[in-house]
Amino acid sequence: MRDIALPNSTIRVSEEQKMDYRRIKDQDKDRTIADDVESLRGKSHSGSPSSVAGFGGNSNELSKWKLKSVVTLALTLLTSSQAILIVWSKRAGKYEYSVTTANFLVEALKCALSLAALVRIWKSEGVTEDNRLTTTFDEVSVYPIPAALYLIKNLLQYYIFAYVDAPGYQILKNLNIISTGVLYRIILKRKLSEIQWAAFILLCAGCTTAQLNSNSDQVMQTPLQGWLMAIIMALLSGFAGVYTEAIVKKQPSRNINVQNFWLYVFGMAFNAVAILVQDFDAVVNKGFFHGYSLITALMILNHALSGIAVSMVMKYADNIVKVYSTSVAMLLTAVVSVFLFGFHLSLAFFLGSTVVSVSVYLHSIGKLQR
Repeated sequence: MRDIALPNSTIRVSEEQKMDYRRIKDQDKDRTIADDVESLRGKSHSGSPSSVAGFGGNSNELSKWKLKSVVTLALTLLTSSQAILIVWSKRAGKYEYSVTTANFLVEALKCALSLAALVRIWKSEGVTEDNRLTTTFDEVSVYPIPAALYLIKNLLQYYIFAYVDAPGYQILKNLNIISTGVLYRIILKRKLSEIQWAAFILLCAGCTTAQLNSNSDQVMQTPLQGWLMAIIMALLSGFAGVYTEAIVKKQPSRNINVQNFWLYVFGMAFNAVAILVQDFDAVVNKGFFHGYSLITALMILNHALSGIAVSMVMKYADNIVKVYSTSVAMLLTAVVSVFLFGFHLSLAFFLGSTVVSVSVYLHSIGKLQR
């Protein structure tokens, strides 16, 4: 009985295996036919689902590239035209308008833009704990310090042009990278990489080289007063930037537009005090907008939009974009100044600006590798 059952079981297993094999073979044949049909459809119709999906991916990449290009171009133009507009707004070497009123309007425009951004957020997301304007005394009490620092730095920005030209200002403005890096190390206890320290040395060498004057007995184009003002501005900008970042990161969930709004409110308040102290008689007798021109209005708009452009770079682009914009802006400012102000583009300036561009790039790379 066992000998007869064993072959029957074996036969049944063999038959089941054959049936499974045929079933698998038929399924493979069906898949092959289906794949061939899909392949023919893909070749004959470019609007197939797979093609549309691929096109959509390329479209997203293209839109991102366009947005990044627009942001880069905007930041480059705003950065390069900033110094040019300040120098161009002068008449016979003097400012006919009150620089304190101009600075006040810059802060007021920034405040209005921040408020407009908040209104847009309120309409789409509603008022939340993180984006509401109502706050406490402890929260807003930290903003007067950076607002006061920015006030002094922004006012010095007008007076430094008595000692430097627009291209020289663009070069010396990069000194704030050194002050910011050192203050990061001291205040926020952040370590700097060896590449960043090397970039600082290159930056100093580049700034010095760009200011060499071969056509005069004076070694430097920029006098000592200009260098001192540039260093003071760099220290003020660096300290204000580090302090502001510490405030922002203390409340990371708080909407950045709310924090900017209160910073600009205090900026307006300090600039109003500066108007009362420095230009009260001129404003009362001649008017708030006395001496203003189209160039002055463009300069104010430029200063207000520059901060927005930097924030857009951080959101839609990357730090390399800021590096490229800074480098191109230095050369663009020099070229435009040749035609507008008769600036002499020397070999020393070209070499110095190149070294500064390389140092800014190295500093950025060192930050990524830290």
